Amino acid sequence: MATVELRFSALPEHVRTARLVAAAVARRAGVDEAVLDEVRLAVGEACSRAVGLHRNNDLAAPITVMLIEDEKKFSIEVGDEVPGSAAGSVPGVRAADGEPDGVESVAGDEIEDEMGLAVISGLVDDVEVSSSETGGVIRMSWPTVPDPVLP
Repeated sequence: MATVELRFSALPEHVRTARLVAAAVARRAGVDEAVLDEVRLAVGEACSRAVGLHRNNDLAAPITVMLIEDEKKFSIEVGDEVPGSAAGSVPGVRAADGEPDGVESVAGDEIEDEMGLAVISGLVDDVEVSSSETGGVIRMSWPTVPDPVLP
């Protein structure tokens, strides 16, 4: 199992770098080429969300992105340090307890946050959102394609 950790300041210009690194590591891990655009977009949404949360809460702590290569899947965890930041009200997004949540009424920045999570859930089949007193994490994973056996 190989893991790459990326940490960056909560600045929008770093999101592009995170997307590029995630796509490169996903390709190396064996994620199907047809899915790489979805990986890039999902990571961009998750990182943009984390950057927005940090900026809105005046946090100087870095955003953390873990790129985890397992035998049969590739996972990405995008973490922020905003307590209770993981919204659990987007259909299709699994909360940490494993149950999909329903839609709630929200306002302002929360609507944008919900939209970002909805986009991620539309791009990734396996998504989990969790939060604690130390921050939130969005976990996403994709299956990998085994290397073909060479003659």
